[in-house]
Amino acid sequence: MSQSNESSEARYSATDNLSFMYQLYCSYMILFKNDGGIDDFMPLPVLKRGLELLVRKHYPPVAGWFDVQGLEIDVVYYSDKFNDPPFTSQTLDISYDEAARHVSESNEEMFVPKAPSGVISSENKNIPMFLAKATYLTSNQGMVLGVNYHHSLMDGASFWNFMHNWAYLCNRLSRGDSEIEELPSQPTFGFPDISRFEDTSKVFDHTEYITTDPDSHTLELLPGEDKIKENRLVVSFSQQQELRKLAKQHGVSFHVILCAILWKELNTLRLQAKPAIADDVSQYTCAVNPRQALGMPSALCASAVINVAERCTVSQVAEMDLGQIAARIQQTLARVTPAYMCSSHKYLRALKEQELDNARHGRAGKRTMFSYIHPAAVKCTVSSSRTFPIYKLDFGSGSPEYVRPPYLPFDGCVRFWPGPPSSDSGADLELYISQPENIDLGRSDMLRPFIGEY
Repeated sequence: MSQSNESSEARYSATDNLSFMYQLYCSYMILFKNDGGIDDFMPLPVLKRGLELLVRKHYPPVAGWFDVQGLEIDVVYYSDKFNDPPFTSQTLDISYDEAARHVSESNEEMFVPKAPSGVISSENKNIPMFLAKATYLTSNQGMVLGVNYHHSLMDGASFWNFMHNWAYLCNRLSRGDSEIEELPSQPTFGFPDISRFEDTSKVFDHTEYITTDPDSHTLELLPGEDKIKENRLVVSFSQQQELRKLAKQHGVSFHVILCAILWKELNTLRLQAKPAIADDVSQYTCAVNPRQALGMPSALCASAVINVAERCTVSQVAEMDLGQIAARIQQTLARVTPAYMCSSHKYLRALKEQELDNARHGRAGKRTMFSYIHPAAVKCTVSSSRTFPIYKLDFGSGSPEYVRPPYLPFDGCVRFWPGPPSSDSGADLELYISQPENIDLGRSDMLRPFIGEY
């Protein structure tokens, strides 16, 4: 992050974020229940004032603008003018139970602020970094806080750090505190230089990325002939304990054994439904947070997530035993070293530079995309938020009753999501899995115990 000596302008580079290709918004719905019958529950003036203080004083890039100069993408912000996050509100005459049902069903149109296109360009540089919408109920039984944030500026870790800092300010403001100088997790900015990790003796095959014709790449985001349905599975705390024992038997982590089960079972089900795909490509992709490997502080506001991918044929995955699949996944995740990340960053920049050169000279070229967009016969694209402190969020009126992750109905999308805390035992783990609607996950002996109801 650089500061100009001649003006109040400052710049924060978003180009060096490892996932700068994530030019899109991510949305969440956070449901709060007014169990105590508080008259002024989650007061809107406090939420708005807390957000204003947060972005202007502690997160100035979030109140800034994008500036595009060729490959370089900066966030520009000032000390005397602000691109404040839009904050809207509404009151609905519905019951708490009805609101909870809409949240569970991911009714974003009802609760989430509508975001513009997230694609950053010279024509689209004034877009907000963050948007919020507060929905109150006439019954005062609860409220829903819907948010959207731009993924190129923050990853999941940064976002939940941002949300907890916002909640902290609101908590203090609701108690009458006006002078709040520090946050519990003071953010820092500026992605570290990772070029020192370059290892020229190693050559990496970056299968997590593909290049595709610009005229057709948007079609690959579509599900094709199959309608994609999101399934919600619930792994109870006791079931998680059994999976941990299974993981220990195979010498892998809980995360790896769960990924192995899902990749194997999804391939088996798809192969049973369509035997002709036996020799087609099956792809496992996982989003990995490299902060620890890079020595990045947890409070660094950046989008650091990197993807890795592994490919086999559909029949190979279906026929391998669970231990073999777990070993392959573990080897795939082990590739995420600082040297690999440095290579990935250079690879992406080279591809983007080629795209820009093609555009400047009017040449037809290809566009870089994440490989989970690739039309493989079977995809298992995993992202995990299970360790984020989502349910410790408290704006002054108590913790959330439920937090709904974004609805992402692209084929093969798998999200690990923490369930609400339980007073009786440990929290459930929710799995959101998007598959063609003709694929019945209940036909899998390993997945059937986790089938839950919305």
